[in-house]
Amino acid sequence: MHNDILKLAYEVSSITEKKVVSIDTVVRQARFLAINTRIEAARAGAGGDAFSVFADEMRDVATTITAISAELRAAISESTARLAETGSRLVIATKGARFADLALNVIDIIDRNLYERSCDVRWWATDSAVVAALEAGDEESLRHATGRLRIILNSYTVYLDLCIVDRSGVVVACGRPDLYPRAVGQNFSQASWFRDAMQTRSGDEYAAGGVQHVPALNGAAAATYATAIRQGGHLNGRILGVLGILFDWTPQSSAVVTGVRLTPEEQSSTRVMIVDAHYHILAASDGAQTLSDTYPLEPTGSAGFYVKGNCLVAYALTPGYETYKGLGWYGVIEVRLNSQPRV
Repeated sequence: MHNDILKLAYEVSSITEKKVVSIDTVVRQARFLAINTRIEAARAGAGGDAFSVFADEMRDVATTITAISAELRAAISESTARLAETGSRLVIATKGARFADLALNVIDIIDRNLYERSCDVRWWATDSAVVAALEAGDEESLRHATGRLRIILNSYTVYLDLCIVDRSGVVVACGRPDLYPRAVGQNFSQASWFRDAMQTRSGDEYAAGGVQHVPALNGAAAATYATAIRQGGHLNGRILGVLGILFDWTPQSSAVVTGVRLTPEEQSSTRVMIVDAHYHILAASDGAQTLSDTYPLEPTGSAGFYVKGNCLVAYALTPGYETYKGLGWYGVIEVRLNSQPRV
C-alpha cells in the first residue's frame, strides 16, 4: 500500500510536469502570435490600432498564464515532494516493523530449540549408565555408557556427540567414538562450559558454552550445554564430573536463517543473521561468514530497526524461553533498499 503511495506521488509529479510544459509551449506560441499581431498592426497604421490592443491583451494573458504555470509547478513539486517523503517514511516504518518481527521470530526459534537442549542435558545427566560410568569407572561401565549415549544420539539427530567428562576435565566416554576417535581422552578442563558446570549448585542448573569450532569433533561448530553428573543421579548429590552435549550448530542454525518467509524480491536483497552478545556472526543466510566475523549492529533497545547507508537493519534481542534465559544473542535482518541484488 505504501509503495503505491510513492508510485502515485511520482506519477502525479510526472503528469503535472508534462502538462506544465505543454502550457508553457502554448504560452510561447501565444507570445509569438502577439508579437506578429503588433508587427502587422504597425504596418496597418491607424487602421491597425485595434489589432495593437488585441496584441497587448494576448501578451498580458500569456504573462498571467506563465505566472500561474510557475505557481502550479512550484505547488505541485512541493506537495509531491512531501507526499514522496511521507510515503518513504511509511515504507521504511512498515518494512522495519515487519523485519523486526521476523528477527524476533528467528531468535525465538533458536531460543526454543536451545531450551530443549538445556532440558536434555539435565535429565540425561541422571541416567543410571551415565552416573555409573563415573561412579564405577571400570571398562564395562564405560562401555555400557557409550552404548547408552549412542542410543540417545540415534534418536536425537541434532547432536554431534555427547561426552562424559571426569572431574579433571578428561572425556572418558562419548557416543560416537568411531566417528570422533579423538574425543575420548580430550581435555576440556579449560572450557568455560566444563568449569561452569562444575560450579552448579544442583542438578537443576546447567552451563552453556556458546558456539565454537571443536577440534575433537573434526572442527565442526557446536553449541555446548553441560551440567554436573552427581552421585546417585540425585539433584544435590556429590559432583562426579560433567555431561557435555554438543549441538550440531551449522545445519540447525542454517535451517532457521534460510527458513524466514520472504518474498522472491526480498530474498535477493536480504540477509538474515544470528549474532552473539559481542556481535560475532553465528549464522547467516548467505553462508558467507565465520564465527570470528562480526556485524556492526547498533541496537538502541531490545528490538527495532534503523537505516544505515543504503540498508535497513532490523534486530531483536533474545527474550529467552521458559527457564532458558538466552545468551544475549540477536536475530538480525539486513535489507538493501534499492532493487539491486546482493553480490
